[in-house]
Amino acid sequence: MSAVTPDSASRPFNAQAAALRLFGSAMVAFGVFLSGFVMREPAPYEVFMAGQIAIWFLLGLKISRSVAPLLILFLLYNIGGILSITVMKDTTGAPLYIAVSTFLALSSVFYAAIIEDGHQRLKLIFRAWVGAAVLTSMLGILGYFHAFPGSEIFTRYDRAMGAFQDPNVFGPYLVAPTLYLIYRLLSTRLSRAVLYVPGILILALGIFLSFSRAAWGLFAFATLSLIVVMLLKERTTAFRMKIFTLGIAAILLLMVAVAGAMQSKKVSDLFMNRAKLVQDYDGARLGRFERHKIGFLLSMEHPLGLGPMVLGKMFGEDEHNIWLKSLTTYGWLGFASYLILMWSTLLIGFRYVLRERPWQPFLMIAWLTLAGHALIGNVIDLDHWRHVYMLFGIIWGCFALEQRWIRETRSATN
Repeated sequence: MSAVTPDSASRPFNAQAAALRLFGSAMVAFGVFLSGFVMREPAPYEVFMAGQIAIWFLLGLKISRSVAPLLILFLLYNIGGILSITVMKDTTGAPLYIAVSTFLALSSVFYAAIIEDGHQRLKLIFRAWVGAAVLTSMLGILGYFHAFPGSEIFTRYDRAMGAFQDPNVFGPYLVAPTLYLIYRLLSTRLSRAVLYVPGILILALGIFLSFSRAAWGLFAFATLSLIVVMLLKERTTAFRMKIFTLGIAAILLLMVAVAGAMQSKKVSDLFMNRAKLVQDYDGARLGRFERHKIGFLLSMEHPLGLGPMVLGKMFGEDEHNIWLKSLTTYGWLGFASYLILMWSTLLIGFRYVLRERPWQPFLMIAWLTLAGHALIGNVIDLDHWRHVYMLFGIIWGCFALEQRWIRETRSATN
């Protein structure tokens, strides 16, 4: 699993090193696969990835200058979290919370470094993500319809949640792999496009049955944005017509699938209830939006923050806002770090998303999905969502690849 730079193809072939590299890449993919099964903490994902990250860096995986800003911003973010613990009267659970935050930050840096080390791993990462998403989505769907005894463990409040702890995490987790399959459907030959339809339908139904308004909005935003970006990138009339035709067909197929699910009274009733833009617990006294206001006002009086989970204990509900979460749990330092991290990640993705590179499709999907998460972060808490840290790592890994591409191109022309 020794780290080898991506230009190693020019070096003499070493069978042992190649085998170790292949094994290491397979372990990365397996770690991504485990991200779809988080029913309790610590999950198998944490245990496996913690060991893998340590081994990779011990064997020489490097953090380049391009990835270093990601590491620095996450370190500042978690230093803010550590400082917030110092103002807490009861620190029960707080150290573990920040420890998980620190681990996830390191996992993001790891993904960026491992992608810079070899862009071919992006395909493995997304294929593993698709595999995990399809499996956990099927568990959620089967659980929702009580397909077998004990299947209710894959639901909560009559909402599918797969092998997750919360339907509001389960639904958004499925979006990036769905986008990957939609991209493959739109970009491949028509004879092969049909191969991606079953996976898309399973994931879309999982997103729908999560009854997460954030997941619905994220899926709609990301899918439409993907089609728009592909139309901007591919300028031939034939290709644009293909994208338009397949895109319309895919939307109609999804509508038929949803309409079929709506034939169930249970599904229909819950959909009508969840489809309301503002729920009772959003606008009620001390509801979500009022808690946002109170939380921001409290945070202005506490530069070091309130501490992990403190606001939730005060009001019986968590922040449900990533910006407020960064203020209450990580203080002003954490908030500034997260704000810079999110905007810088979106900006570098925007700058390079249309450049013709081997990693461009993966950057495009990760960037669009993260942009959608930044939007839904206004009404939901993204902290400790493992796939969000993965998205950060993918985008920064592609950024590092782009920087090296630029350096090598300049060197070749001089």
